Amino acid sequence: MKSFIFLVFATTTALLYHAKDISADLNPPNNDPMMQKSIIYDKKTPDVFYCPLAKPEGLDEMIVKARPLSKLCEHNGNPLPKGYKSDCYNDADETEYACKEKKRILVSIEHAQTESHFDEL
Repeated sequence: MKSFIFLVFATTTALLYHAKDISADLNPPNNDPMMQKSIIYDKKTPDVFYCPLAKPEGLDEMIVKARPLSKLCEHNGNPLPKGYKSDCYNDADETEYACKEKKRILVSIEHAQTESHFDEL
């Protein structure tokens, strides 16, 4: 009976250990939800986006810098070159989320330009 209990304990421990490793692979640090929310776009400044300089403790305490919109996802989701100096903390501007956000922003800008064109007619 003791060997059965030990076997169950050892199996459970091994499964939990590997689940932790798998979880880390599925959620790399730069895909942290806080980092995703740290890409900020303001329609009042359409040529730039804002990203954190240091690890944000919260959205209300984030120190950001403005970067040209062209710098957001400038590597199109490809691996970053060796020696690449990031524009934002933890390469937040080069994540898969950042690339999706850039597409969303560009569609929004294009939509706004189309609306203003029709308003002029």
